[in-house]
Amino acid sequence: MKGLFITFEGSEGCGKSTQSKLLAEYLRRKGCKVVYLREPGGTAISEKIRNILLDPKNHIEPLSETLLYMVARVQLVKQIIKPALAEGKIVICDRFLDSTIAYQGYGLGVDIKFIQHTGKLATDGIKPDLTILLDLAVKEGLRYREFSKDRIEKRSLSYHLRVRKGYLKLAACEPKRIKVIQVDKDKFVTQENIRELVERHVIPRYQRPG
Repeated sequence: MKGLFITFEGSEGCGKSTQSKLLAEYLRRKGCKVVYLREPGGTAISEKIRNILLDPKNHIEPLSETLLYMVARVQLVKQIIKPALAEGKIVICDRFLDSTIAYQGYGLGVDIKFIQHTGKLATDGIKPDLTILLDLAVKEGLRYREFSKDRIEKRSLSYHLRVRKGYLKLAACEPKRIKVIQVDKDKFVTQENIRELVERHVIPRYQRPG
């Protein structure tokens, strides 16, 4: 792969979408070719699957939920991520395989080895060069979702606590790839910390012309 792959992870309300978009804009201003994506989503089929997964009216079994995320991921990897990386672009994705391990594995109890094995197939072996894990107290994050909750956000506090603990376990297992950023009340302070991390760990390896 010629390009660079950066993913954002974190529990509900941590500001992933905001921070990942700010980073994409920052890197574009620096002359980098950036592709910004979200999971599940990013392709026509993946967006339809997203609607199914997040609709509070749907009851979906944990294994079915896991496999639906994988299906959406296959489409995104094959159609967009792999081609973009081959062209030397920086791909920034709001969530990736770590989300499935945290939410469906640690959160719902789906076998983590199964998720990892299936995930390797779904991603075609692609792993992020850098994963930014935004860490925030669960109750504080859920407070930001109080008035608009999707099917995942509506789950119990204990579920969301398991998800956060799962993320921190993943970070402890892969400290070189997964970097934990504590969320500040000021989103611009958080963004500065993210930019510093990216400049230190990623940009030095991105030496190809914009």
